[in-house]
Formats: sequence, C-alpha cells, structure tokens
Amino acid sequence: MSEEQLVSIVIPAFNGASTIDETLRSVRSQSHRALEIIVVDDGSRDNTAAIVTAHAAVDPRIRLIRIANGGVAAARNRGWQEARSDLIAFVDADDLWAPDKIARQLEAMAAAGPQCGLVYCWHAKIDVNSHVTDNRERPMREGRVLDHLFRGNFIGNGSAALVRRQALLDANGFEANLWRAGAQGCEDILFYARVAEYHDFAVVPDFLVGYRYLPENMSSNMRRMLRSWMLVVDEMLVRHPDKHDILMEGLSSYGGWLTRRALYLRDMGQFFGVLTLLLQRYPRTGLSVMKRDIPAAGGQLLQRSARHIYRALRRFRHRRRAAPAPAPYIFQIGEIAP
Repeated sequence: MSEEQLVSIVIPAFNGASTIDETLRSVRSQSHRALEIIVVDDGSRDNTAAIVTAHAAVDPRIRLIRIANGGVAAARNRGWQEARSDLIAFVDADDLWAPDKIARQLEAMAAAGPQCGLVYCWHAKIDVNSHVTDNRERPMREGRVLDHLFRGNFIGNGSAALVRRQALLDANGFEANLWRAGAQGCEDILFYARVAEYHDFAVVPDFLVGYRYLPENMSSNMRRMLRSWMLVVDEMLVRHPDKHDILMEGLSSYGGWLTRRALYLRDMGQFFGVLTLLLQRYPRTGLSVMKRDIPAAGGQLLQRSARHIYRALRRFRHRRRAAPAPAPYIFQIGEIAP
C-alpha cells in the first residue's frame, strides 16, 4: 500500500464536546496524510457540532454528518457507508491516537496479505486528563482469532481497528439492534466476532490508542452490559453450536468480572442485578461465578483494607511525608501539519 492510500476515519460522537477537540487533533496529526475524516454527530445536545465545524474550516479532510440519536453502532454504520475508501478506521470521540497509528496499521495489513480483514493495535487506558493509568494489556493474537474473541474482547475497545470494507460488508456492519433493545455495550466484540468468522486478524504490537476509561461510566449499568454480552453469546451459539463450551467460558469470565467489580465498588444493587440475570439465563454459569468469584472478591477487599490500615499505621508511626508522586505520563499525540 502506497503512502497515498486513502483511509477513511469514522468518529461517532454523542455529546462529545469535552473531548472531541483533542480527538480530532490526534486524528489530524497522523503521519499518514491521505485521510477522509467523517464525524457522525449522533444527535448531540451540546456544542459537539460547532467544535467539529471549526476543525473542518481549517482542514478540508473533515466532513460532519448529523443524524438523530440512534446509538454508536448506527453512527458508525452511517459513517463507513458514506466513506470513499475501502480501508476504514474507527475512533470514539473521547479516545486518542498516536501520530503513526494509521501508517503502521497500513504496513501491517500489507504484510498480512489480502486474507487479513482487520488490524488492531494495543491501547493504553487514559483518564479524564489524558494521563495514562494502565498499559498492561499486550495481546498478540493473529490469524484466525474467533475462539479467542469468544473467551473475551482482547482488542478491548472500538478505536483500535483498521478494517477492510469487505470485512464490514461480511459482518453486516455494527449491530444497531443492541441499542434498540436497551442492551448496548458489546457492539465492538460482536462486530469483531462477525469479522473473525471470515477474515484473519493482524496486530501492531505498540500502544497507539489512548482509550479513555472512566470507571464511573463503565460501571453505570452492569446488568445492561451483561445482557449485551448474552445477546452476543446467543447469536454466536446459533451459528457455532460446537463452540458452546468456549462461549460459556467467555460468559463466565465476563460475568465474574462484573460481579467482582460490583463488590469492589460496594454496589450491592449492581451485584444482585448481575448475579440474578446470570442465574436466570445461564444457571450453571451463575453458580460457577458464585463459587469462584464472590470468595475471590471478598479476599481482594480484605487485602485492600489491610493495605490501607498498614499504610495509615506507617504514616502515624513515622510521621514522614509521602514521597512526591511521579510526574503523570500523558498520552502523546502529534503536531498538526500546516
């Protein structure tokens, strides 16, 4: 693929005024300059559109499309269907890209060959101020990855993939019915699984995405997130009944993570909501989570409390000031070329 290969970028945005300026700057600063940047404003009620319009006034690569609110999947679908390129990348309106993200993914896709439908990269979790909070996840799964996706979304977010148009067509795009059913949240993993049914995956082993992970948002409706995952399982069981055990393994892992997180946050409403749904829909999986994850969460809480007590006693006994905190590591984006 030549340096002049056009890549279409789709940015779904709903009330993204607080972050989309930085997101657009990270996209506009890509070292690969041949970009078409499509922002789909999904019925925002803030000044998202005005910020995008200001960027478009100085960068003709940007195009704004405004639609009625229909969820992230519908916004992504509108974007890629309007795109001019056969290579399409998605980035959410609060995430960031490193300057060479697209260039390196183009190289990886060319090296992987035409059977590769999707190239992903690693992501670093960032907070509201774009400080990196976690960069431990470093998946290296390539080729046929469907079984790995059934066990869990190792790609982790919707801003890490460069996709061929044919892969989007084969997957029938993103599933907007999750939003309509009030079970949004797992649009990414369902899309990746649908692509993996037909295409190979490749990876760029570097942290090229800053994924804005805000715990208070991710924990707002755990029961809905679990329902969303269950709909993914339901669909895949129909087409891959021989993968039942692997799909149950993934559901158990995800349900267990939600259960432990609810206990960690001391949110008993979410805890009972997740556990009840598991027991209603998949009793054996629910019982497995009760047996495995609830005791584990209790142990983690005890360890956490013990650490807090130990640190308090040390401060009391030694009357020492805490060492200065290290300077925060801010996810780096590039400079916008004139």
